[in-house]
Amino acid sequence: MNAPIGRLADSLTLPQPYLLFLGDTTEAGYAKTAFGLADWAADRCVGELGVAGCTVSAGLPRLSPAEARAAGARSLVIGVANQGGVISESWVAALVEAMEAGLDIISGLHTRLTSVPALVEASRHTGQRLIDVRTPPPSIPIGNGRKRSGKRLLTVGTDCALGKKYTALALHRAFVARGIDADFRATGQTGIMIAGGGIPMDAVVSDFEAGAAEILSPDAPDDHWDLIEGQGSIFNPAYAAVSLGLLHGSQPDVFVVCHDPSRRVILGMESFALPSIEEVIDLTIRLGSRTNPAIRCGGVSLNTSSMGVGEAEALIGAERRRLGLPVADPIRGGAAFDALVENCLA
Repeated sequence: MNAPIGRLADSLTLPQPYLLFLGDTTEAGYAKTAFGLADWAADRCVGELGVAGCTVSAGLPRLSPAEARAAGARSLVIGVANQGGVISESWVAALVEAMEAGLDIISGLHTRLTSVPALVEASRHTGQRLIDVRTPPPSIPIGNGRKRSGKRLLTVGTDCALGKKYTALALHRAFVARGIDADFRATGQTGIMIAGGGIPMDAVVSDFEAGAAEILSPDAPDDHWDLIEGQGSIFNPAYAAVSLGLLHGSQPDVFVVCHDPSRRVILGMESFALPSIEEVIDLTIRLGSRTNPAIRCGGVSLNTSSMGVGEAEALIGAERRRLGLPVADPIRGGAAFDALVENCLA
């Protein structure tokens, strides 16, 4: 399947390959768009570009806009997903330089590219396009809670930016490898760029969140699975509304909890402690059962990227025994991930 979704996907013909823009980012969690594209669409990325102060890298060659254009790039993608989704004043000169080098600008931020006068003027005299991806389709209905056919899996998290998209993509790849009819359903700007369609859930008016999730994952054959990219966390004081609307509208049969064991507080909100995995499982079942009484936890996805192999394997094993559920790092794969996949399908 993997058919584009609605009018958003129909209009989402992005100029490729990409130069990934990292801005002046110092926190890897705020460069998740760049990391996501580098990891899941590497064949569409030629390099990366940062400005003064940037300490983050997606592991690609550092190129100037002119060098990237000479290497075949057709657009610069803003690879930053910062708090509030804003375009920093310190980025503008580099974005203008990219347009003057012959690159279109693609953004998934809340701030519209067309709201920045210098970019509009550069677009006017260079002829390069300003492309905003974070645009929901028109005429989204309110949710109705009707039970839909087909099967659904939703990734949920203890926080933002810790692996929900990667987990859904890895599970989708594993399902397809097993011969299962499955779609990855993107709900954020990076996922949409990777998949070629989806709905940016955090750009949808709150009253229509559940309805957007319902049309994102419509009726399907009984043996079909939708692997739905989660957003935020129902424990996040800022973003819980998006997470709850997505949970109710997705009506997941199975959910996987995503967690970064190195994190102790909510990203960008250090006065709030991270919830435990058990708290997330309990509240997700209680809230999710409103639209799917049969909802269950398929297991736990740990982001162990900050750990060595031995430490990661020891933690995965300890958490599996403690929780009584499959626990794995989907990027590391192996037998632990196979067990997670099988339990989700059980």
